[in-house]
Amino acid sequence: MAASEHFAFPALSRVTATRPFAWLAAGAADFGARPLVSLFYGLCFAVMGWVLNFVFNHAVQYTSGLTMGFLLVGPLLSIGLYDLSRQREAGLRPALGPSILAWRKNLGAIGLYVLIVTVIFLLWARASLVVFALFYTQDMPTMAGFLKQIVALENFDFLLAYFAVGLIFATLVFAISVVSIPYLLDAQVDAVTAAAASVLVLARNPGAMIVWAVVIVAFTGAGFETAYIGLAVTAPLIGHATWHAYRDLVHPVPAGPDTPAI
Repeated sequence: MAASEHFAFPALSRVTATRPFAWLAAGAADFGARPLVSLFYGLCFAVMGWVLNFVFNHAVQYTSGLTMGFLLVGPLLSIGLYDLSRQREAGLRPALGPSILAWRKNLGAIGLYVLIVTVIFLLWARASLVVFALFYTQDMPTMAGFLKQIVALENFDFLLAYFAVGLIFATLVFAISVVSIPYLLDAQVDAVTAAAASVLVLARNPGAMIVWAVVIVAFTGAGFETAYIGLAVTAPLIGHATWHAYRDLVHPVPAGPDTPAI
């Protein structure tokens, strides 16, 4: 679409609860078309996980908060993957260079969205530390000890509170970002409009969105459980599939002479 084209509020579709599996299949096809290029982004996710774990290995309260933060900032970090799918959809050979700079297509709106998500992420980080401080009044556990507690369901009150707070933030970010970043990449719309469209997509497709959220958490969790190595594959699959979710659910409408642009 032309960068200067203006758009009215998009048309939104309703889909069945099983539709996310079609998005995954389309994402896998994109991955297979240029696997090395997609793996570049996947490896970036994996390296981020390794660095995070190395730097904060003895500070579990930071490691756990930042690890869950993957789910909050993942849509932003996947812009390049969306663009690779966009290139392939346009009949082009997906190239790494243009995808790295894809955010420039709608810099102002994407920048504002980054600011919004950053604020939410900082609030989550603070809330995470508060929960740790409430339940661990003495020494903080080591990462190994913390993981052992999770597996053995020890300190269940803490686990319940921690994941309840995390769920609130994850649901908020999921609601405003499930299709908003691909939309901002595809059309010259503002961040508020993209977030509103995303929330309405969630409201109109609760079944599909629940399935999609479960898929994202499962794929991300699988990446974590393999010492972040699995993210090299699971992150690109989710990224490519998200582009197809956007294409399925959101249909940009160019503003006509009697239609106010947004």
